[in-house]
Amino acid sequence: MITIKRKMKVGDAKRKRRQSVTEGRVQRVAKLMALAIRFDQLIRDGVVADQAELARLGHVSRARVTQIMNLLNLAPDIQEDVLFLSKSTTGSCVVSERQLRTLTALVSWRRQRSVWRSPADV
Repeated sequence: MITIKRKMKVGDAKRKRRQSVTEGRVQRVAKLMALAIRFDQLIRDGVVADQAELARLGHVSRARVTQIMNLLNLAPDIQEDVLFLSKSTTGSCVVSERQLRTLTALVSWRRQRSVWRSPADV
């Protein structure tokens, strides 16, 4: 039998590091908005052919890629608001992507803005 003796430092360094990372997490919907912008750029640059190829590469359904890409149908100022939502320290979302789907279905940016300003409707 072989015995290996080694000194190990046991402390809260890992816990402190984890706390600093979780203090102020970027909202999930903000990440999805950034992903939609990135996907759009990949398609425009010809890196990928279309949304179907993105779905294959990302191992998700084409419907999910469409849901993410539909965030680009939001008015530009709403997209900016979503990208810069305040960071979460509690883990709860200010607004979810599912809630934004109702906005992306509205064709009029004016109507989107009025619904966006009244949080009860989102």
